[in-house]
Amino acid sequence: MPKPDRDTYTEEDIHNSWVDEAPVLNSTVTLAEYDPAWPGLFDREVKRIRGILGERALVLEHVGSTSVPGLCAKPIIDIMMIVADSDDEDAYVPQLEAEGYKLVIREPEWEKHRCFKGPDTNINLHVYSPDNGQAERYRLFRDRLIAHEDERKLYETRKRELASRTWKYIQHYADAKNEVIDEIIERARAAQYDGFARLYAAHAETSSTNAHYDRPAIVELAGDVAGKRVLDVGCAAGHLSALLAEKGADVLGVDASSGMVAVAREKFGHVAKFETADVSRPMSFVEDASIDVVTASLVLHYLKEWAPALAEFRRVLKPGGLLVFSVHHPGEDWRWFGKRNYFELELLEDEFPAGQQVRFYRRPLSWTFGAVRDAGFAVDRLVEPMPDEAIAESDPRWYAKLRTEPRFLYFRTVRES
Repeated sequence: MPKPDRDTYTEEDIHNSWVDEAPVLNSTVTLAEYDPAWPGLFDREVKRIRGILGERALVLEHVGSTSVPGLCAKPIIDIMMIVADSDDEDAYVPQLEAEGYKLVIREPEWEKHRCFKGPDTNINLHVYSPDNGQAERYRLFRDRLIAHEDERKLYETRKRELASRTWKYIQHYADAKNEVIDEIIERARAAQYDGFARLYAAHAETSSTNAHYDRPAIVELAGDVAGKRVLDVGCAAGHLSALLAEKGADVLGVDASSGMVAVAREKFGHVAKFETADVSRPMSFVEDASIDVVTASLVLHYLKEWAPALAEFRRVLKPGGLLVFSVHHPGEDWRWFGKRNYFELELLEDEFPAGQQVRFYRRPLSWTFGAVRDAGFAVDRLVEPMPDEAIAESDPRWYAKLRTEPRFLYFRTVRES
């Protein structure tokens, strides 16, 4: 299985993760056409595991390619099992091994992950604790492929191309798939926003951090936009797009969530245009060198890799055009989430608005500068803004926080010729 949201495995990593000697492939990967018998094999394993562990198996789900009807796959049934604490091996390993299952992978430092092979059927039984970061990814990816034929075909094409190559270890093949997997999961996450688009719109309209901190900072950095073409990336419900249009700009707002775009058109369609688009893919409706300013308010930290999006921004911008963006302040994410290693690129989870789970990446400041430079942009200004004085009385708590604690970080960059 792929190991998403972590670095690719070195040979040392592979050897360290296997309980015994890591099997060497030194071959291409064999993919089988979808077999309608695969769900039945999963059901049989679940019944057997339930008989062994009972309620200690909190979750048992069919994941991976064999869980997606119509998708080719290695003929191995991937099962995700969640137990109370996967580090507590005494609670489940002896019982499974007594019935013929074999523990083959132990990764306590990565999601407390363990993996078993089955007594007869070819399976990968992946074991995690309830607080793992992978269950959501498994489900998002599986459900996205089931619901969207175009995503399934995209993934299958990439799989077949990679499977035709020779790999020393099967893990190297799995790592090579992570790029397309991440792309598909990002689109699945964007679709989740459709469900709370109106809730987010209501929050963003009056929230102190949005209305009196983020949007004013972006508008100030964008400068005089009168008569200019502005591409507002990640426009959400369109509040920033409307502000820029009020300043005289010809604004096109884009967002990956069709639900957000629907709200934006409803609220602000009379002053700006809005389209659904994934900025990590070419926006065919925007011509080369046709945009004066790209704004991206609190968008880029949702992307693991920035290179495709930054390349697209560079393509559509005129030489000398501006890219103005805001992200979570790297120091604040590091402190707020209590992380040990500031320099790590890491997926985090939070609630925003309250009750809605969102995921984003934290990264060091040097990573951001490097990505911007490598994409052909020069940083013109770096700003840690202060909130509007207007909220000193209306929202004194947030006014005090935003004046004393870093929240977001703002960049104005210039597209180099």
